[in-house]
Parts: sequence; C-alpha cells; structure tokens
Amino acid sequence: MGHWWHTNITEPGKLPLLLALAAFVLTFAITRTVTRMIRAGKGPFRNITPGGVHVHHVVPGVVLSVLGGFGAVASGQHGITAMVFAVIFGVGAGLVLDEFALILHLDDVYWTEQGRQSVEMVVLTTSLVVLALAGFSPLGVNELTDEQESGRLGLVLTMVVNFLFVLVTLFKGKARMAVVGVLVPFVAVIGALRLARPASPWAKRFYGRRHRARARAVLRAYHHDVRWAGPRRKFQDLIGGAPDRVPLPGPKP
Repeated sequence: MGHWWHTNITEPGKLPLLLALAAFVLTFAITRTVTRMIRAGKGPFRNITPGGVHVHHVVPGVVLSVLGGFGAVASGQHGITAMVFAVIFGVGAGLVLDEFALILHLDDVYWTEQGRQSVEMVVLTTSLVVLALAGFSPLGVNELTDEQESGRLGLVLTMVVNFLFVLVTLFKGKARMAVVGVLVPFVAVIGALRLARPASPWAKRFYGRRHRARARAVLRAYHHDVRWAGPRRKFQDLIGGAPDRVPLPGPKP
C-alpha cells in the first residue's frame, strides 16, 4: 500500500488534488446540510443579509477559489503550501458549484427545479476528479520497471479509445452516460452504438432525412425518460434536497 501510494499519488504530485477533492466534497455536504437546516428553520444558522442584501455563499466561494487557485499555481505540486492552497481551492469550488444554477440562470433558483443543475454539476466534477486520481500517471514517475511502463502505456491507449466513445456518446445527447463512461471503461460504447437523443447534434446531423430512425429515437427517448426520471430525481433530492413545489394555478374567479 505504501509503495502504491508513493508511486501513484505522492510522486506524480496528486496529493494536493486528493486534498482538494476531499475539501470540495466535504464543503458541498456541509453547505447542503446547513442550507437545508435554514430552509426548515432548524438550528442556529440563518441567511446572511447585511443591509437587506442576501449574500449567497458563491461570493466567498469565488474569493477562496481565486486565492487557492493562484496560490496553488505559485506553489507547485509539492510541499505543505501546495496542500494548504489545494484545500482552500476545494472549499471555494464546493461553495461555487453548490450555486452553479444561480450563476447559470442569474437568478436565485437554489430550491427550484433548475437548482438540480447544481447537484448534477457537483456530481460531474467529483466524477472527473476521481477519474484523474484513479488513473495511473504515465509521466512524472521514476524507477518504473519495463512491465509497469508497458502496463501504463496500454492503460493510456485504452483511455484514449474510451474517450472517443465518450465524445460520440456526448454528441448523441447522452451526457450522463458519457460521464459514467468516463469512470467505467467502455460503458460509453453502449451510448455510442445506440440511437441518439432526438434533439442532439448527432440526430440533427444524421437523422434529418432518416425519418424512421428519427421516429425510433423519439420513442426510445420517451420510454427512457419515463423509466429513469423518477429514480434520478430521488437521487438528486437525496443529495441536494427536494425543490419547492410550485402550486398549480387555481380556477379563475
């Protein structure tokens, strides 16, 4: 375990990235817990509203991200300073991406349906960073045997081929399957071989005159959405909390 840690984490300079990821996930979890307590009116936490202005936590998040990012670039990949700035950056990024939907829509949509996009962005970011940590670095590591170098070269080639399938899957409008395909090798092959989503760039480019393929794509997308929309929402609500229910308009007097 010690040799593996040194070869794949310490020597390639991945320890700051690991600390940044841990700070990022922990900050998001704590922030969501606090905001859900504020929403429920429990605990000592309250919104910060100096002068009647609601200061969202994306504001200190931006400050910490800038400080941690520039500090990490200046300090390099090794040393205590790099680790400290990595943690600062992870905290800032967690605060910023927790309100990603607010930045995207330029509106306070934290507890609305659009607010689910923040949870999706956090899950996507975590997945990509985990991939970067889990992947063996073919460069920056000394004293590798011929067998290890061969294994790393094979791994890199596999990742390149898999990345091509991920791009096709993404082009077909299957962003979630593309993310899973990044983490689990060749899962994206399924998305790359199956029909594209009807509104995807692939469908617009290749299904324009293939009416039968387009009709099949619409029908398959409908059945897929009906089957998985519920479980996906439950997973998002478990992580980030359920959005506010918008009351249906009543009858006109």
